[in-house]
Amino acid sequence: MTEIFRAGIQAVPRGQIEAASALGMTERLTMRRIILPQAVRIITPAIGNEFIAMIKDSALVSVITVQELLWRAQRIGQSNFRTLETLLMAAFVYWVMTIILSLFQDRLEKRLAESEVRI
Repeated sequence: MTEIFRAGIQAVPRGQIEAASALGMTERLTMRRIILPQAVRIITPAIGNEFIAMIKDSALVSVITVQELLWRAQRIGQSNFRTLETLLMAAFVYWVMTIILSLFQDRLEKRLAESEVRI
């Protein structure tokens, strides 16, 4: 995640920083008003994708005996002899979570892109 932030900050053109210093802005003010707003727009897709990947990969954590959705589905399915149904429900929950997070990320990206549109 830190690499995503670093890359987003470094992606802001050097001319923006030079223009801010030419206007007499301090480094702190330049970071807050010039660099970070542009960097946030750049890193939003990468962070959203990373977050969604973490949600999907949480199923792998069950191998390390951490109780989570897939693990619970397996346990309930084994006790009720309906393993396939419970695993399908768990897959459906993961799918819904991923869709919701993807929609949220898409709306956020579109909102940030509106400020980039030039007249």
